[in-house]
Amino acid sequence: MKAISALATAAAITASMLILAPGASAAQCIDKGGRGTGSSIPGAKFQAWEAVLQATDWGMWAVWISSGAKVGSAASGYKVSNYREKCGNGGALGKECIIRAKLCK
Repeated sequence: MKAISALATAAAITASMLILAPGASAAQCIDKGGRGTGSSIPGAKFQAWEAVLQATDWGMWAVWISSGAKVGSAASGYKVSNYREKCGNGGALGKECIIRAKLCK
């Protein structure tokens, strides 16, 4: 009887995991932030965005860096949303930016 009860419990747990698990087609999203410093705001933005992409996927960052490297964009099938930036004076080189975004694959 105990074996049957344990089996039933294991089956119920497995079934609930399957119901709650995302489907194979569901997007995989991650929220990331990065901080960059530079002698100019554009340079600090670039550094901050690089930090975001590197923390997300080094392979995607490599493709991004070799294909135009536009701040706020991503490569290799990633979609960027909820992009937020805050820049101003500060950091080791005079200007500092903090960028946050959601990246989904």
